[in-house]
Amino acid sequence: MPIPPRIIWFDSLDSTSDEARRQIRGLDNMSVVAAVCQYSGRGQRGNRWISAPGENLTFSVVLKPSGLPLRGMLPSGQFAISEMAALAVRDYLVSRGVPAIVKWPNDVFVGDRKISGMLIENSVLPGSIEWSILGIGINLNQKDFPVMAAEAASLSMLTGRNYSPTEELDAFMGFLDRRLHCNDPDALHREYCSGLYRKGVFHNYSDTVTQEVFSASICGVTPEGLLEAMLPGGEVKQFSFKEISYII
Repeated sequence: MPIPPRIIWFDSLDSTSDEARRQIRGLDNMSVVAAVCQYSGRGQRGNRWISAPGENLTFSVVLKPSGLPLRGMLPSGQFAISEMAALAVRDYLVSRGVPAIVKWPNDVFVGDRKISGMLIENSVLPGSIEWSILGIGINLNQKDFPVMAAEAASLSMLTGRNYSPTEELDAFMGFLDRRLHCNDPDALHREYCSGLYRKGVFHNYSDTVTQEVFSASICGVTPEGLLEAMLPGGEVKQFSFKEISYII
């Protein structure tokens, strides 16, 4: 029987990931730092994660290779952590009746609206991963999103129900535990790639270096985490996270 994760709740924190890093030496594998109010949460590309106090899930999960299931994971396999975490969020949302889909690299959308985001930080040693911190935000009950109102959604908005953050975090950790114990990384990668947001359909994107807007169709993702996209002429190009931006 799996050991229940240790979940440490705070009334208020600057960032759950920052707190997890401050406590990293004393935290075991699958420990969780969660906050009712997170006033300086960080997202991808240096963005802030905006969350109304007490209405959503803002938490960070600590993974350590000395504890199952990450034992022996090499630095080259870092993207598998992102895949497992994103699929766990999707699994959790689907279990609540929401048709969620993963947007590369690890956001989760419902239609064209973002319901969850994460920032994954890895401490890499020569030949191994020392620890990973999965900083995750899931919109539960918030209905007013003044900063990104056009592209945000919450479970409550989609289902008409209200949710207990403590109960929903307990439930999510069960989905994460199952994903982390997947012993077939190739199957995990195929599943991640099979249902990607915008896969197989041409949409506009922006080159973050040149600011050029171009049309492309997502084909998949390499095991290292590079996005593969087909241009209108049939050429397939690979992009790192900092090289391409979705236009929504």
